[in-house]
Amino acid sequence: MNQIKEYDLVVIDQDLPATHKQTHQPILLRKGQVGTVLMDFDQEAYLIDFADRQGITYAMETIPAEHLIPLLYNPVSLPEAS
Repeated sequence: MNQIKEYDLVVIDQDLPATHKQTHQPILLRKGQVGTVLMDFDQEAYLIDFADRQGITYAMETIPAEHLIPLLYNPVSLPEAS
């Protein structure tokens, strides 16, 4: 399992209710929504910033670790077959 660190990009694995940061109205964060890790709470939960394409934050929520998937950029080398 990949350890999630501050400033990592992550996606959520299920729909989650949230509050819009500016309007304070309820919104739904959808499965697959991308966010940035801002704070780590003992690797049990993370404060995630959700922003639009212009970088404007629309939600900032604490999400349990089991609902986050880190984005991966590099492949893992496999052992050579003999």
